[in-house]
Amino acid sequence: MKTLYREKVVPELQKKYSYANRMQIPAISKIAINVSVGMQYDRDVLTAVLEDLAKITGQRPMMIKAKRSVSNFKLREGVSLSGKVTLRGARMYEFLDRLINIALPRIRDFRGIPAGSFDGRGNYSLGLKEQTIFPEIDPDKVRKIHGMDVTFVTTAETNEEAFELLRLMGMPFEQKNKGDQ
Repeated sequence: MKTLYREKVVPELQKKYSYANRMQIPAISKIAINVSVGMQYDRDVLTAVLEDLAKITGQRPMMIKAKRSVSNFKLREGVSLSGKVTLRGARMYEFLDRLINIALPRIRDFRGIPAGSFDGRGNYSLGLKEQTIFPEIDPDKVRKIHGMDVTFVTTAETNEEAFELLRLMGMPFEQKNKGDQ
């Protein structure tokens, strides 16, 4: 993936946006992945969810605790509810490759990912409904099906530049048909 970025994506972006300096060309700086067990808190379930995240990313997740107590949700301060992983460098490109080429095509009735999930500053967020789309997860051994949020943090200054960067990297954005509104 890094070779693809250097050999194909950089020249395309340079030609399209005519950057004066090579350092202005957008790149993916990190990928942040978050999972949560929500209100069905159980220590064993959280451990299983974090183990799945570690298998998917190849990196040990950081456990996130509740910052404050909320009595309506039966939530206490300090209770572990979720985990996160931040991928950079070689692991980031390896995860991106597996996500684009293996995991996303395994989603049932997959027609592409929505193109409207940019934040205005060139970052893209993607929600996955279940972890079993990754080949590292054995569906027979899953204790709890959970989703995850994947955020691609780029150095692009606009959504258009970030969209073009991710599209050239191989991200399968959904195509709008002329009949769709």
